Formats: sequence, structure tokens, C-alpha cells
Amino acid sequence: MKPADIDFMLEAIAEARKGAELGEVPVGAVLVRDGKIIGRGFNQPISSHDPSAHAEMVALRQAAADDANYRLPGTTLYVTLEPCTMCSGLLVHSRISRLVFGASEPRSGAVISRSQVLDQPWLNHRVQVEGGVLAEQCGALLTEFFRARRQ
Repeated sequence: MKPADIDFMLEAIAEARKGAELGEVPVGAVLVRDGKIIGRGFNQPISSHDPSAHAEMVALRQAAADDANYRLPGTTLYVTLEPCTMCSGLLVHSRISRLVFGASEPRSGAVISRSQVLDQPWLNHRVQVEGGVLAEQCGALLTEFFRARRQ
């Protein structure tokens, strides 16, 4: 883990909280290049009526639009929850260099938990992965959110 990983994960947690305020599942993401955040996102499939509007997708869309390029090499994506299959594929197609995630997702995580999408030998791009950064804080956001919804 790099020293800046905690700072950027805290930024992703702040994004997740924005989503929770809107009633979205609290997952947040920031995309970083050269020590600067170039994309931010939080889950918003409900409010945007877009099933693909996961935090990762929102952050990468923002960065790609600003760069005028669908490829984002030399970047690190910080996300509070282990990515799903869709978002894992997105990392490969957009050429993200490094993924740093907080909590693992035992039900649908596609990086280490349920499948290992990024490790498939036929993929034409490799993403470095670091998991478990501020995992307790990231997991607590989700636990609190779902606990409140069940009451």
C-alpha cells in the first residue's frame, strides 16, 4: 500500500456518503493520475435510471470525457467496494493501471471474492490490485445503510 492510498480512499468514502444521502447503495470511487483526482463517482443507478451507473462507471466516464479519451492509462481507481463483473471489465477496457478497493464483496465481487475476472489469461491488459484499504470503514458504510433500510 502506498501512503497516498489512505487519503484517496477517504475521498472515495466521501463519495459513497453522497450516494447514501440520495438513498443509493453507498459505494464511492475516485480515479487518480499523477497524484490528482481526475474523476469522482458514487453509485447512482436508482436516481439516474441507469443500471450501469455504478461508482466506478461514473468516475471513469467523467475522467474519459475530460480527457477526450476512453483509455485512461497511468491511473489508479480507488473504490470502497470490490468491483462487480461489469466494473472489472470496465477497468480492463479503459486500461486502468491499478485498482485499490476497500471492502470485499462476498456475494458478487469479481476481483477476489466470487470470481477473478482481472486474472483471466486471455485479457489484453493487466490491472494491479490492492484490496482491503480501510476495509472496516468501507464495510461499515454498507452495514449501516442496509441496517437502516431494514428498520
